[in-house]
Amino acid sequence: MNRASIKLLSVAFAAALPLLASAQLTGNVSLTSNYKFRGQDQDTGKVSAFKPAVQGGFDYAFGDTGWYVGNWNSSVNWLSGNSLEADIYGGYKFKAGEVDLDLGALSYLYPGNTSGNTTELYGAATFGPLTAKYSHTVSKDYFGWAGAKSGSGLKGRNTGYLNFAVAQEVMPKVTLKAAVGFTRFSSDIKDSGVPNYMDYSVGGAYDFGDGLTLGAAIVGANKKDYFGSGNKARLIATLTKTL
Repeated sequence: MNRASIKLLSVAFAAALPLLASAQLTGNVSLTSNYKFRGQDQDTGKVSAFKPAVQGGFDYAFGDTGWYVGNWNSSVNWLSGNSLEADIYGGYKFKAGEVDLDLGALSYLYPGNTSGNTTELYGAATFGPLTAKYSHTVSKDYFGWAGAKSGSGLKGRNTGYLNFAVAQEVMPKVTLKAAVGFTRFSSDIKDSGVPNYMDYSVGGAYDFGDGLTLGAAIVGANKKDYFGSGNKARLIATLTKTL
């Protein structure tokens, strides 16, 4: 995290705040002790467990139609020349009996180094406290693993990620959470020696009211012999304010 990324995020949040008067628009701001994505540290410039990141975004729902769009941002440090992740997404939510379904598309953008840009289609199903979600890469590369932009001739397309999560309120204001995910790389990435891997998260959150929550979880992934300390299990604390 650096001053440039913090300044850019602050400007984005300030620009969005006047729009929050609309009941269909919600925003969020977070400070986390370490940003992990699918079990992997997003700050590779440090080996310590404390790698704070500023995060936030907004969601806009089109009335009761089920359609929505949104943006989420975080400071990162794993791509040369880039310090910001900006996610743009949109989708459609609907019910099938007692199951809540969510279909959409999401682009991960890295304005300082576009070699990491990745677009996925996703589908999720929630039944009570349980959620299953699958994300499928449709961009040419998957977070730069295939090196497609540098002319490797390899593709990250068709990389898949499957996640199972549970969130259950166990007492007023306290919710326990757990998740496990599986990344299956495209054949081109796997043929270059990169192994598929599993990530996990176990923790909980406390709701202070007025949109303020504090979460804590142990988050990590396996295959540390290949991916290194970035997959190491970390205790991560996150303070979030919903606007």
